[in-house]
Amino acid sequence: MQMESNEELKVKLVEIVRWEKDQKDLWFWEKLSRLPFKIIDKVTPKFIHDKLGAAIDELGNYIQTGGQYLVNQDQFLKRFDKKTPQQLLTLQDVQSLPLNVMDDVARGIGESRTTIAGIQGATTGIGGIFTLAIDIPVLLGLSLKTLQEIAMCYGYDPDDKQERIFIVKCLQFASSDIVGKQTILEDLETFSKGNNHAHVFSEIQGWREVVTTYRDNFGWKKLFQLVPIAGIIFGALVNKSMIQDIAEVGMMLYRKRKIQERLAEQPIS
Repeated sequence: MQMESNEELKVKLVEIVRWEKDQKDLWFWEKLSRLPFKIIDKVTPKFIHDKLGAAIDELGNYIQTGGQYLVNQDQFLKRFDKKTPQQLLTLQDVQSLPLNVMDDVARGIGESRTTIAGIQGATTGIGGIFTLAIDIPVLLGLSLKTLQEIAMCYGYDPDDKQERIFIVKCLQFASSDIVGKQTILEDLETFSKGNNHAHVFSEIQGWREVVTTYRDNFGWKKLFQLVPIAGIIFGALVNKSMIQDIAEVGMMLYRKRKIQERLAEQPIS
């Protein structure tokens, strides 16, 4: 399969840089997201708080071991069966594929995970505040799995701890304001440049703040899901929107990283 030329890679990179510049600050109502969660905290029973806290704690283990969120790579590689003439046996095989094949599979993952998120949001929207507390850790788990699969689309291995850090950074990027996005982009440059990752490792030590920010930033959107039954519609729409955004972020940032690596491998013309 024919690989991209140096010029084609540069054009694709310009498109991604333009996308990064287009990332805007959060809407004002999104900045108020902490308020509804303060209200929710006061009226939510302790047993739901405990269940939510346990789920959030488990995400800390994701960075260390991958926990229950690691995706089966053998199953994932089957997604390429209709895209390539040969069977892919390892992620090493994926790394040699043309970028457009990687992009096609990544888009398919984004679409399928977005559909799943909509169904899940509608299901948890039935019960209002009680199922909302359950919805948050489930949605976080779906977000992590989506980003892992997109990482593998570009030949990166989530079994590697540094890739799990990159994934959580992508998750953080999707829920950050414009200042936070810029900081994260600077952090992620260390991956594409092949520098020591110690700085990024130290940054992720505050992973609990990442999860809290992620939760709070969609609190205002989720407020309407508190109404039983009516929450079905809001839950489906909000969850679909969130996973769609996360898939887009993952695809753009991993795509950029792959392009930069391939440009670095090519001789200077």
